[in-house]
Amino acid sequence: MKKIKNCKITNCNSCEGGFYGLGFVGAAIYYLSTATGFWMGALGFLKAIVWPAFLVYELFKFLGM
Repeated sequence: MKKIKNCKITNCNSCEGGFYGLGFVGAAIYYLSTATGFWMGALGFLKAIVWPAFLVYELFKFLGM
């Protein structure tokens, strides 16, 4: 077994996690405030979890890909 010297492991996900978290809160507030009933609110909460997928889909649609 070979040892690796000077190996440094860093956490580079702090920025992305904060961006996703703020986006989740904003999406949840938007979807829940526009919900007309309980089940629409539940669906809105689920949409808020996967909001990056909607963002990428709309971006690709806009770019014509």
